[in-house]
Amino acid sequence: MSGHPAGKMGIDPHTKSAALWGAIGFLSVLVLVQGAALVWVPVVTITQGLALATLVGFATMVGSYLLESRLAAWARRRRGE
Repeated sequence: MSGHPAGKMGIDPHTKSAALWGAIGFLSVLVLVQGAALVWVPVVTITQGLALATLVGFATMVGSYLLESRLAAWARRRRGE
């Protein structure tokens, strides 16, 4: 053990979850761009695809960070907890 309290190790779970959702958004756009390039002619260049994926990943990360606690509270209220 390093002597650090368990609550202080690593990043906040809320932040980690948002970062992982951002990564999912980023990779999903790259998969869609590559799939479109394989089926049809390439719609965008790789640089444009990376830029688009970065924007979508960032928007997904921010949206997840802002909405995750609200959605969890809504689900708890709906279940009657």
